Amino acid sequence: MKIDFKHNQSAHCENGVVSNLLNFHGLPLSEPMAFGIGSGLFFVYIPFLKVNYAPAFSYRPMPGFIFSRVSKRLGFKIKRIKFSSKEKAQATLDQELAKNNPVGLQVGVYNLPYFPDEYRFHFNAHNLVVYGKEDEQYLVSDPVMPGVTKLTAKELEKVRFAKGALAPKGHIYYPVALPKTFDLKKAIRKGIKHTCKDMLAPVPFVGVKGIKFVAKKIRKWPQKVGVKKTNHYLGQLVRMQEEIGTGGGGFRFIYAAFLQEAAGILEEPKLIELSKELTAIGDQWRDFAVEASRLYKNRSKETDAYNKIADKLEHIADAEKTFYIALKKAIR
Repeated sequence: MKIDFKHNQSAHCENGVVSNLLNFHGLPLSEPMAFGIGSGLFFVYIPFLKVNYAPAFSYRPMPGFIFSRVSKRLGFKIKRIKFSSKEKAQATLDQELAKNNPVGLQVGVYNLPYFPDEYRFHFNAHNLVVYGKEDEQYLVSDPVMPGVTKLTAKELEKVRFAKGALAPKGHIYYPVALPKTFDLKKAIRKGIKHTCKDMLAPVPFVGVKGIKFVAKKIRKWPQKVGVKKTNHYLGQLVRMQEEIGTGGGGFRFIYAAFLQEAAGILEEPKLIELSKELTAIGDQWRDFAVEASRLYKNRSKETDAYNKIADKLEHIADAEKTFYIALKKAIR
């Protein structure tokens, strides 16, 4: 049982699943376009939620939100099922594959055998596609991997029912009732407006204000919680930025590609300029990650290092505020 499914590697798992599933169903959509229409650019700091013994930082909305927003804005539905029974979860998967229907799955990363050891940690919001079954092994298109791979039923069950925060509970999903026509221009505008609203939200923990808030915390953490714990928190911040779903810099590069694509569709040349501006901001995020990683690995030669990386983060927040204000104005 093997579906004629085309695997395309992507920068981010949920974008890749969305793009690959929709392309299979005859609705061509690039990864940047899926990310932009789905308003995937986000930032939130949640100090009361601990992940790996550090505050939670997220550079993306909740798992599933991107696909849900894409479906709403392009006019189709998504079938989603979670399970309490592992047997029923596998039976449902087999039934969909028998119908020639590739499906998206939410899984835990830690026990994926094809992931390099350095990328295996307890994170349960990874997405992949299963598109067939051969010799009692499931055929897997993980969009962040260069090629397809296979998992045994036991291996797949283990990651589908991983424990902890955001436990997937066997989550299976796939598009249904896809439209023959859709208003791409309208979907793009809605996606951009939603992103601007999120990133300019008047809430201390969210968007640009959230980034500034974290910068202030970086200045205070060494005295408040100690250097060791501060470095652990910085490690968490960088991991969420650079390893879990490409995060800060990577997301800016994807969104910049979306703006380039959108500029042609909307016939709005200003978006080309803003795309270049966001690419430069993405470079700043990458520079911040390098400096922060040197610090928490005790390799920094800077004096007053915590204040200096906080300065970098505040500068990024200021640049992003200017960018989103201009973007909001460009698509009115």
